[in-house]
Amino acid sequence: MALKATVYKARLQVADMDRHYYDEHSLTIARHPSETDERMMLRLLAFACHAHPDLEFGRGVSTDDEPDLWRRNLTGDIELWIQLGQPDEREVRRACGRARQVVIYTYGGQAAATWWEQFAGKLGTLPNLTVIDVAPESVTALGELASRGMQLNATLQDGLVWLATPDAAVEVALEVRQEARNAQ
Repeated sequence: MALKATVYKARLQVADMDRHYYDEHSLTIARHPSETDERMMLRLLAFACHAHPDLEFGRGVSTDDEPDLWRRNLTGDIELWIQLGQPDEREVRRACGRARQVVIYTYGGQAAATWWEQFAGKLGTLPNLTVIDVAPESVTALGELASRGMQLNATLQDGLVWLATPDAAVEVALEVRQEARNAQ
């Protein structure tokens, strides 16, 4: 018998001063049984960093042909592909061929650094790829914010991100390892 996803609800208020985007999103997040609270909260962080009315979650960690989040235009073309973790080079190249912009959020401390050292030269040729590393202490702190019903405020300014609940706040340390050359 397969285990079912756990459903989380989040009301996310985004104040992105860098992009001049201010909105509230009511989100339903299905957490796969193999997914940790930390990874689920990283998906929420990625949503906040790229918030848009058309941004949506993919079908989950067990689906190879979809990202963790994506935004498609009215014709079905993929405008933004967001992936978490350390995907293999072939997977990243395929995503860059399918989407206008691809963002990879790496996490995991030394494992993420080793992945980047291994693939930086090869992935550096992809003009529509951005790679961002989330510091391990930020990942841990984000996991502690997780609950089945969340009220979250995300504030983004000057490249810094704060995610807060009524009871706690986390400043998230992001390191941009590679910026897309064709970013809009």
